Amino acid sequence: MALRVAVIYGGRSGEHEISLRSAEAIIAALDPAKYEVHRILITREGRWEPRALSPEQGANPGIDVVFPVLHGTFGEDGTVQGLLELAGLPYVGAGVLASAVAMDKEVLKRLLAERGIPVVEFETLFRNQFRGERRIEPVCSRFGFPMFVKPANLGSSVGISKVRTCEELKAAIELAAQFDRKIVVERGIVGREFECAVLGNEDPVAAGPCEILPSREFYDYDDKYVLNAARTVLPAEITAEQAAEIRRLAVEAYRTAGCEGMARVDFLMESATGRVYVNEINTIPGFTSISMYPKMWEAAGMSFSALVDRLIELALERHRARAATRFCR
Repeated sequence: MALRVAVIYGGRSGEHEISLRSAEAIIAALDPAKYEVHRILITREGRWEPRALSPEQGANPGIDVVFPVLHGTFGEDGTVQGLLELAGLPYVGAGVLASAVAMDKEVLKRLLAERGIPVVEFETLFRNQFRGERRIEPVCSRFGFPMFVKPANLGSSVGISKVRTCEELKAAIELAAQFDRKIVVERGIVGREFECAVLGNEDPVAAGPCEILPSREFYDYDDKYVLNAARTVLPAEITAEQAAEIRRLAVEAYRTAGCEGMARVDFLMESATGRVYVNEINTIPGFTSISMYPKMWEAAGMSFSALVDRLIELALERHRARAATRFCR
């Protein structure tokens, strides 16, 4: 009997369109001989719309496992994961805590730093701090320029700016504040960008890293999804020792955040020092035609369809393990 897989996609975040593209790629990779696929679209307004692939499926089938393909807020941040936990359904990817931790850039940085994992120096601001008479000069002098300004809880580089002056900093904070009440300001790293794919539950493994070569100031939303001008180098052209260190740090960061299933860990390598910093963790990485998470595993010998199979296996394994846990006396 085919396994009934519900693919949840869309969502209320600024990454709605990316989610649609990722979901289509995943659905195309699900072998119809193994899986009975059920689409559940979440609209931009938050409506849930079950969409059967055939009339005989109906709109409300029983579900064996859920594959959330929701990037950003209200999907990758633990909210949907909590709902699925309450429903007692197995699901692909990180659980509630890891999803929430990885989504919040400030919380993740603090947690990684506590474990001795290198992160770029940062400061946290709040939207209301920059209303009224508050001056921006103390922030301008905090790290020196350039700086990066980011909404604390968002992905795909939405709302992120690279700034070189106080005036640019003020505008960047105003932009980031449109997407989150909490804002992270980081010291700008002049160097190279890398990504590393991690897969697994209790014994995660990392694929070989790739390098991102942006066509713009940094790897922003347009560079990722609009211009199609950024280049990737896979495998990354670095020493074996550097590649091994990135993989080690990726697995360590994954474990520190409590991730399961999958994640893409992003890195910065400072040109002046050669030091590697963990930039962020994406617990539901992209699965579009340009997304590097499946490409890194393909380079490691795992096809897209085999990767999707493995992610579903990991979801079911975790669910079976949790079934042995007592939740009452």
